[in-house]
Amino acid sequence: MAIAEITVIPIGTATTSLSGYVADMQRTLSSVEGINYEMTAMGTIIEGSIDRLFEAIRRLHECPFQAGAGRVSTVVKIDDRRDQDSSVAQKLESVRAKLNT
Repeated sequence: MAIAEITVIPIGTATTSLSGYVADMQRTLSSVEGINYEMTAMGTIIEGSIDRLFEAIRRLHECPFQAGAGRVSTVVKIDDRRDQDSSVAQKLESVRAKLNT
């Protein structure tokens, strides 16, 4: 399973508030099958197959345009580990285990 962190920034909007765009993007994510996601204060973490991640990223990038933004800046980080199973939960647990030693 691959993990991506994505931040989508609409530019050229009527207001500095972006929460409406974020809500639209969260609704869009809920329609993408085969992924898990978690909104954070600065972006969204997505996990699933690499093909599903790229589909979700494409949809998220398009979302602000559909809501009227004239420009969109999207930043993506992908962790695609193939030597063993990986997930957000597994990564966090690995760090927590090391903090407890």
